[in-house]
Formats: sequence, C-alpha cells, structure tokens
Amino acid sequence: MADVLEQDQTHHTLQEVNKALENGMFVHVRRLLQDMEPEDIAHLLEASPPKERQVLWQLTDPEEQGEILDELSEDVKDGIVSQMEPEKLAAVTEGMESDDVAYVLRSLSDERYQEVLAQMDATDRRRIEKALAYPEDTAGGMMSTDFITIRGDVTADVVLRYLRMRGELPEATDSLYVVDEKQILIGHLSLSTLITTQPDIEIKDVMEDADEAIAVDMADSEIANIFERRNWISAPVVDANNHLVGRITIDDVVDLIREEAEHSMMSMAGMDDDEDTFAPVLKSAKSRSIWLGVNVLTALAAASVSNMFEHTLQQMATVAVLMTIVPSMGGVAGNQTVALVIRGLAVGHIGDSNTRWLLSKEARVGLINGLVWALIIGLVVFIWKGSLILGVIMAGAMLANLFIAGVAGVLIPIGLKKLKIDPALAGGMALTTCTDIVGLMVFLGLATIFITP
Repeated sequence: MADVLEQDQTHHTLQEVNKALENGMFVHVRRLLQDMEPEDIAHLLEASPPKERQVLWQLTDPEEQGEILDELSEDVKDGIVSQMEPEKLAAVTEGMESDDVAYVLRSLSDERYQEVLAQMDATDRRRIEKALAYPEDTAGGMMSTDFITIRGDVTADVVLRYLRMRGELPEATDSLYVVDEKQILIGHLSLSTLITTQPDIEIKDVMEDADEAIAVDMADSEIANIFERRNWISAPVVDANNHLVGRITIDDVVDLIREEAEHSMMSMAGMDDDEDTFAPVLKSAKSRSIWLGVNVLTALAAASVSNMFEHTLQQMATVAVLMTIVPSMGGVAGNQTVALVIRGLAVGHIGDSNTRWLLSKEARVGLINGLVWALIIGLVVFIWKGSLILGVIMAGAMLANLFIAGVAGVLIPIGLKKLKIDPALAGGMALTTCTDIVGLMVFLGLATIFITP
C-alpha cells in the first residue's frame, strides 16, 4: 500500500513539474525540487524525456547534484555528466565517498577524466585514483575509503572522546576497525559494544577478531552473497597483505542486488539493464538491432528444419497446423529450467559438486512432464483429428522435446557460464533455438516416416 501511495505521489509530482516547465514557471520548479530528496529527484530525471531532463538538471541545487548523480542509472548519469564542464563536475563530486565518485567518473574518456582530476585538491585526487585503480566489479571498485580506525591498546573512554571530538561518523558505520602500526587489520569493534563497555577497558579485550574481511579482488556477486548470508551492515576490505584499504556498506550491496535483478530481467530481452527509457530513437534502435539480428539467425535455423520436410508439409495440412505445439511446449518448459539454473548460478548454489545431481533431477522432471503432457496432447489430437497414428506421433515428439528441454535447460546456462558468456543474456535464446529445432525435427521426422506415402 505504501509503495502504491509513493508511486501516486511521484506521478503527481512529475505531472506538476512538467506542467510548470511547459508554462515556463522555472522558479516554481526550482522550489519543488528543493523540497525533494536526491533519490526522488533522480527518479524524476529518469522519468523525463532528454530535453526536459536537461532543464531540470540546471534547476537542481548544485550542493545536491553529487548525491543525485549517485542515484541515477548509468545511462542517464552518463548523459548528464557528458554535458558538464570538468571544473563543474569536480565541484559536484566534492565531499562524496570515493566509490560514489568512481561510479560517476568511470564512463568518462581518459582526457576528460584527467581534466576532472586536475580540478580536485591533492587529497581527493589520490583517493579517487586509488578507487579507480580497481576493476568496477570487484571489492576494490565498490569500496569506500571513508572509515574509522583505532588502536587496540587504548581504552574505551579514549575512543569515545575521539568520536565526540570528530563529531560525525561516516555513513552506515556500525563498527570501528582495529589496526596495528602498519595498518594491518587485527579486529573490529561494534558501536553497541563500545557504548556498553566500561571506560577503563582496553579495546583489544573487547574487540572481535577480523576473521571475515573481504579481499580487495573479490567479485561483487560473491560480496552480495556474503552480505545476504551474514546480514552485515558493513565489512572491511583488505589487500593481499591484510592491510585495511576500505570498507563496503549495505547501501552499495543493495544497489548491486537491484542492478543484478534488473540485468537478468533486461538481458532476457537482449537489452542493456541501464538503458534509458527516454533515450534518443536512433540510440535505442541501434542497441536493440544487434539482438534482433541474432534472433533472425536462430529463427532461420529453425525454419531450415521445416524446409527439410517441405514435402511432408505439402501433403498434409494437418501436420502444418499441429507442428507449432511441440516446440512451443518445449520452449516454455526449458525456459523454466533456465530461469531456475540462472538464479542458482547467481546466488552461488550451483557448482561442480552438484551439477550432475541437478542435471539428473531436471532430466527426470522433463521425463515426467513429458509423459503427462504426451498422453494429454496425444489424446486431444486423436479426438480432434480422429487419427491414432497422428496422436501417437504428437505424444512421442512431446515426450522427447520436454525431456531435451529439461537437460538443455541445465547444460546451456552452465556451459555459457564456463565460456564467460552471461547466461541471462544468451541462455533463453539458445534454449528456445534448441527446443524449436529438436521439436520440429522429431515431430516432422516421425510424420514423414509413419504418415507420408
């Protein structure tokens, strides 16, 4: 209910802003934007066509533009950043966490990236260069360098006085990290433990050992799985020598999980998960045409199978009417298995140790469903067309295709994963092509053997 009310409010605000823009009421629009949170402004920008988006961006508070950029999808963010002068972009990112600045700057060309860095002070430039030195899809690319370290040989009272003097904690801070003189991580102390500890007790006596730090080169998908299992709010990041180099917070992990979900959904349609809904026509057409071209090739492969049995189709119109049922059922059944396996791969449930068992299980599921639906479809065809042999052929083709769909639904995404190809992007199309070809081949082959004179 709350989500529905929030969507209604956002829709109402969008209508009000668009109406004000059409009437040239820019002062009113600026006031509306000043009353909105950065994440709501980001949503408003993403829901606006490019021309209105640029006007809205000019009317936002410059002090909030950094936070707004951090909330935008990559395609929309890149469009706005590409129009900004280097000195303006450097000013916008001032005060942002290093991982958020890295997100904003990664899409820039080397020349523009260097121009933006040149506008920053030396301290900010060093921390941003450090963040950009790591691949985007690793802990190093996600981590923030904004964290608090303490020594183990000081008392709780000393730490509390230090925090009061500091005045503000980094966002999503739930623990302080205990390091030695070489910045090697030796433990962590939760804030709840700190405030309930006697003032004269040393930190080393109440801290927890740092036995679950994240390696700086750990993949982002693995990080998401660990946060989900451990219910962490934040976690330290260490290099190969166990030096503390950063931390990852739950807000970054939530963004990652959302992006992976969007990626899987959009990839099924052959689209980029960050594609701008209101992108220019030519840009959208270009990005989609590549996948459409691949689909044409797979459709031609299936059509070539039908062409092999052209003589059979010319002699029996009934076969032509029924021929689409088998590949259709196989495609649906196979895509169910593909979706299950892709999810299992994403959350780390599927590995070399259990692949054989999963393959056996899905093969048996396909066999059972094949038997059930073979009997049902065979009976329907027999009653409908009055031909027992045609019903038997349909049943045999259905059984074979649903069995193959179950097996292929496991092997295809796992095989693509081993080949470093995204299963979410290519798995569905590869499966559909397989079930179309097998379904048509078996059905038309049996019809040619047993029915055609």
